[in-house]
Amino acid sequence: MIPRIYHPDARSAGDSITLGRDNLHYVKNVLRLVPGNQVIVFDGVGGEYACRLTTFFENTVDLVIEERTRTGDSSLQITLAQSLPKGQKMDLVVQKATELGVTRIIPFVSSRSIPKLDEDKAARRVGRWQRIAVEAARQCGRTIPPDVHTLVSFDVMLHTPLPGERRIILWEAEPERGLRNLLRDDQDTDEGFFIVIGPEGGLSWPEVDTARQAGFDTASLGQLILRTETAPLAVLAVLQYEKGGFGGSPG
Repeated sequence: MIPRIYHPDARSAGDSITLGRDNLHYVKNVLRLVPGNQVIVFDGVGGEYACRLTTFFENTVDLVIEERTRTGDSSLQITLAQSLPKGQKMDLVVQKATELGVTRIIPFVSSRSIPKLDEDKAARRVGRWQRIAVEAARQCGRTIPPDVHTLVSFDVMLHTPLPGERRIILWEAEPERGLRNLLRDDQDTDEGFFIVIGPEGGLSWPEVDTARQAGFDTASLGQLILRTETAPLAVLAVLQYEKGGFGGSPG
C-alpha cells in the first residue's frame, strides 16, 4: 500500500512540495523511503495527489506532484455532537468517528458532564483532537478530515446544526422510537444528519425537552445501555449502513 501524508499546500501536477521535520521523520525513519519512492498526499480539502520523493535535506524533504488522483469523500454529511467524556475517551471518539465518516465533531458540556475545562485547557484539547482527526483521516483513506469545533455549552450546541441537517438526539429513556426505525421512516433526508450523544450520566429531562423544542427527535438504541464513547460508534455504523455509506443502497 502506498503511504499517505497530509499536507495543505498540494495543488496541481508538476508542483513541488516541501515537507517539514515531522513528515521527514515519518518518511525517512518510520517508512524508510528513499528518493524515487511514491507517496499519496491529501490536502484536507478534498484533493488527493500521487507524488514522488525527490530530495532529502537535514530538516525537510521535497517531492513533486505527478497527478491528482481523487477529489472528495462520501457525500453523506454527518455532524457528531458529543458530550465531553472523562479522561482520554474523547480521543477514541474522534479517531473512530473520523473512520466512520463524520464531517464535523462538536464537543459540548451538559449538566451531567464530569470534566470541567477552563478556556486554555479546552483550546489545547480541541487542537489535540483536530490532530487526531487528521491522522485518522490519513490512515483510513479520507481526503477531508472532520472539523473539530470548539467546546460549547449544551444550549449553544443545539443551535449549531447546518440547514437541512436531520436532528437526532440519542436518549436511553425514549419509549417508542428506535434509531433504525427513525432512519427507515425518513427516506427523503439527503442534506445530512446532526447526531447528539449525551454524557456518562445521560441527559436530563429538561435538556431533552429543550432539544425537542429546538427541532430534535429522540431515538434509542434499544435495550442496551452503551458507554458514552461506545454509543457514537454504534450510531454512526447504523447510520452509514442504513444510508448507503458502507457501499450498499439505502435500506
